[in-house]
Amino acid sequence: MPPDRDPVYLWDMWNAARGVVEAIRGIDLQHYQADENLRFAIERRIEIIGEAARRVSPGFKEDHPEIPWRPIIDQRNVLIHSYDEIADERIWQLAISGIPRLIEQLAGLIPAPPED
Repeated sequence: MPPDRDPVYLWDMWNAARGVVEAIRGIDLQHYQADENLRFAIERRIEIIGEAARRVSPGFKEDHPEIPWRPIIDQRNVLIHSYDEIADERIWQLAISGIPRLIEQLAGLIPAPPED
């Protein structure tokens, strides 16, 4: 993927990650497990994060090893290709701890939005 698209992919990752955090605010694991639409929405956002991460240029990934690129992409692959093996508890843990950490990591890497 062209490196000039990296900012777009980083924004996609950041926006999807923020959507995960917003969607689970104020709920617990039991609520998450009981709400199929919420689970699907969280899983879809995690897929988007993984797909955007997959498209980030190799050079950018090498320059930013603090981002767990491979696990992010691997999680996307599990969600898409092994949907019958998704563990709600694992996705929940990712949503409450891994995703907020990713937001912090990405915040320093994404460029300011262009001024209109």
